Amino acid sequence: MNQTPRLSTVLRCTLLALTLGAVVTACGDSAPAPLTSKPFDAAGQVSFNTPRGAVKVNPDKPLEVTVKEGEGRITDVAVIDEQGHHLGGELNADGSLWRSGGSLSAGARYRARVATENKDGAPGLRTLTFETSPAKRLLTVEFAPANGETYGVGQPIIAELSRPVPDKAGRAAVERGLKVDVKPGAEGAWHWLNDDVLHYRPKEYWPVQSKISVTSNLQGVKISNQLYGGPSEPLTFNVGDRMEAVTDASSHIMTVFRNGEEINNIPITTGKPGFATRNGIKVVLGKEYFVRMRGSSVGIGGSEAYDLPVYYATRVTWSGEYVHAAPWSIGSHGYANVSHGCTGMSTGNAAWFYETFRQGDLVHVVNSIGDEMDPFGNGYGDWNLSWEEWREGSALTQGVRDGSHITDSARLRPQI
Repeated sequence: MNQTPRLSTVLRCTLLALTLGAVVTACGDSAPAPLTSKPFDAAGQVSFNTPRGAVKVNPDKPLEVTVKEGEGRITDVAVIDEQGHHLGGELNADGSLWRSGGSLSAGARYRARVATENKDGAPGLRTLTFETSPAKRLLTVEFAPANGETYGVGQPIIAELSRPVPDKAGRAAVERGLKVDVKPGAEGAWHWLNDDVLHYRPKEYWPVQSKISVTSNLQGVKISNQLYGGPSEPLTFNVGDRMEAVTDASSHIMTVFRNGEEINNIPITTGKPGFATRNGIKVVLGKEYFVRMRGSSVGIGGSEAYDLPVYYATRVTWSGEYVHAAPWSIGSHGYANVSHGCTGMSTGNAAWFYETFRQGDLVHVVNSIGDEMDPFGNGYGDWNLSWEEWREGSALTQGVRDGSHITDSARLRPQI
């Protein structure tokens, strides 16, 4: 009677062992899950529309990746150049075709990595390295102001293109490639003056004591049909204090502010009737210790003709409007407007202004009977446009509400 329990116990343990063994054997014989498998070589499954051999790819044509019918589907595509730039594209619904949405760069070397899965769900992988043909027509950019200098808070960035870009798509490509870095940060935008010149300014003036860096990332980038970006020199400059002179043509007083604090009041004279000084915000363009001013150079003759030696001349328009010493009209300073459009003051005050203000500082004329300052063409009148008007001159922000997020679909990763 004592042997029966022992036998039943042995049988139960044996059956349990056999059962567990069957489970272990079944698991050991099953195929590994696809996600843990090493990807198979999908070279026979995936094809590119690139030429065979060492022939370089035409960057004007989109890149296409296809999978053979019935051979599975594409799950992901990554195409990256040697600078780490991704080529965006779209994958169709069944995963049989991926087509680039962005343009290939000219004269670049790419590596494409295509992930797939076959009809059984096993992962595959194919890689391809290829080069694109160099561009036949290049667009380069020259930036201003001068590199490494310090400017006022009103100084715009100027980008002069080597070739005109008349179409909006090309302009958008240019703007995406021109990078402005401001430390500390400041919102800003480009504005096209014409087909080959654009300016950049922040929403407000540049932050005081900031550093501005401008670079072009256009090299190899397609701008328009057979036109690609070329190499361009970067620009870095500093911004000083916020210096602003408010010229009141009615009270005949110039009030000078440094970083919002009033630091000087100067008696002045501005343009008389028929030669009234332009209203608006002007930016200092440069300084000349001595200028010979002749009325004939700006079409003024007859009884209004003049020929004067002028000292401490700070230029605010290309057509010849200055803030300068005018000792010949000292009796009118603070009382009457008697000039031909310039802002005159005593020699001592003009010397102080000349030494205190730098290129990019602000001169704001108010209460004149003259015309408004042109935004462009006669100096840097950029600040006479509202922020909304300024944004309308950009190919990227035109018609886009301020604060809206702008998405460039060509930069998105493939969607599945």
